[in-house]
Amino acid sequence: MRALLAGLGLLLTATSASAFDLNAKAQAALAKREAYTEVSPDPDGISGHVRAVIDIAAPPQKVWTMITDCAVAGLMLTNLTSCRVLSGDQRKGWDIREHLTRRNLVFPGMRIVFRSDYEPISRIKFKLVEGDLKVEQGEWRLEPLNGGRGTRVFYENRLAVDWPVPKALLREALRKDTPKVLMNLRRASE
Repeated sequence: MRALLAGLGLLLTATSASAFDLNAKAQAALAKREAYTEVSPDPDGISGHVRAVIDIAAPPQKVWTMITDCAVAGLMLTNLTSCRVLSGDQRKGWDIREHLTRRNLVFPGMRIVFRSDYEPISRIKFKLVEGDLKVEQGEWRLEPLNGGRGTRVFYENRLAVDWPVPKALLREALRKDTPKVLMNLRRASE
């Protein structure tokens, strides 16, 4: 019985660990109140892999609301023209949403339909259902800081497009845009 409890304890500790280990560069960025982003080619060669983190001086509930509320999604994603829930219900643990974006220098306007699975106020896992992307799969993870007065937000995503865009150009766009999204999330939440 003790061995079973010890094993369960290790499992719970492993699953509640940070979304990814913070290297010295990430820790330095957080200390300066900046967002930290890593973008790398995914091993499959099809997609880019984004990992990012930011600390926000707002409780997890407030940050959660900013991430999940379609009415304020445009504050984070400045090229978003529409966000709507197509089916499901966040209160029941999942929904399917549609995002429409306007064209920018790298990407045409896009339609992205994705399913989100919710673990309230701590994690949102999302995966592409249909639309103009080839791959999209990732998660948001929120960890309370300072007794719940602040939030560390981890973001991770595998992303690929189905157009003849050089993968290096896609990764560079992600490297520039992801910190902007996280900083917008901070401004909307604080």
